Amino acid sequence: MKYGDRISQLREKHGLTQGDLANKIGISRASLSHYETNRREPDYETTNKIATYFNVSVDYLLGRTNNPHTELDPNMNQFVDQLELSDESILEKFALTIDGKELTPEEAKRFIAFIRAERSFQ
Repeated sequence: MKYGDRISQLREKHGLTQGDLANKIGISRASLSHYETNRREPDYETTNKIATYFNVSVDYLLGRTNNPHTELDPNMNQFVDQLELSDESILEKFALTIDGKELTPEEAKRFIAFIRAERSFQ
């Protein structure tokens, strides 16, 4: 089940219209419609607002678990939240992929360099 299906299911279970939920979490009804039909993905803040409103985990909304109240291990959450890709040990231990194809160590380094360069122009 995709995130949009879960949002729609939760909204309907609570007897809310799209307009009701959109107003309660501070987004437009059109945006909510796009999320529910999987045409757009909500940003982190919106995902968190939806999860908080329905008292479910973000992991449930994202389809990582089928239990609405189960979250990733706190240590895993901390790891994911603080992952530093420029750390050589991370690049050695984990396979980074784009479009299902693993990046070579050189590609990963160029990717990091690209992001740093892009940020320097902002």
